[in-house]
Amino acid sequence: MSVVVPARNEAVSVPALLASLAPVRASLRDLVVVDDGSTDGTADLAAAGGAHVLRAPEPPAGWVGKSWACHLGVQATSGSVLVFLDADTDLSTEALPALLEQHTREGGLVSVQPHHRPVRAYEQLSAYFNAVSLMGTGLFAPRPPCVPMAFGPCLVTSRADYVAAGGHEAIRGEILDDASLAAAYDRAGLPVSCVVGGAAVAMRMYPGGARQLVEGWTKNFASGATQADPRSSVLAGLWVATHCAVAGGVVSALVTVATTRGAVSAWLSVLVWLLAWVATATHLRGLLARIGTFRWWAWVLFPVPLAFFALVFLRSLVLTHLLGRVTWRGRDVAVGARLRSE
Repeated sequence: MSVVVPARNEAVSVPALLASLAPVRASLRDLVVVDDGSTDGTADLAAAGGAHVLRAPEPPAGWVGKSWACHLGVQATSGSVLVFLDADTDLSTEALPALLEQHTREGGLVSVQPHHRPVRAYEQLSAYFNAVSLMGTGLFAPRPPCVPMAFGPCLVTSRADYVAAGGHEAIRGEILDDASLAAAYDRAGLPVSCVVGGAAVAMRMYPGGARQLVEGWTKNFASGATQADPRSSVLAGLWVATHCAVAGGVVSALVTVATTRGAVSAWLSVLVWLLAWVATATHLRGLLARIGTFRWWAWVLFPVPLAFFALVFLRSLVLTHLLGRVTWRGRDVAVGARLRSE
């Protein structure tokens, strides 16, 4: 088994990942960290953690940085099974054997959405992004989605299937590498499966501050919305719209009470909307518990992360579909058709 970790300015995260892999290091044929032009000591920390460090040159024209790093990492490995891990993940000692077992059963491309462990207050604002991302894959739906999706932080595949699907070269210009790789496997007639990491695979997304969080979700979300399964996207959209309606309904009812001098009908309206608020928050709490360790206010005060979700999603739509460029880790990245035309 060969592990490939693309990393750009991941000094905060990569030591924890490598420490989590230390107990199983002897069972790995390769552990390669591809340093994608880091300026924060990522390469030195990766080497100190026992990884072989490959310093990647700047991506060629038409390549997105992460896909270029993964492509180079695969060329530097020889294992028959490839595991791609984002630098902000960490694994339990049972994770890799479980991943191999899952891949033996499923074949093709196996992807894992790690359990999200937000630490600082601003990280709680990822709540709706995490929930909608999983809804978009159809993972919570009773029937499999029509469009295969994958989670980028943890991917497992055989080398033979990776080559058959065209590898990262087949998706070199796509900003959303995980969904695009899933589509490449599907075109090659290979299965794609998604699971939730639970206690085995975890991550701390965007530990570098609120700006990194905004840039990360801006980069991913509008592109993901266009590539997700249409049925799952519609259901996710209706779910978000319901939450917006509940938040707006409570505010409207309170305004009505204030302007009608406390009429009984107005207070009954407030009661109904508050009950809807409790039901919405309770459902959100259960959903978030399945995908991360979010604090109480992320679901009790759900309009706060909901408003953040709406604003960043709008920003993502403008930058992705109107301007065709986003910023990520200090790079100005062309998106979609604009990237392919340059």
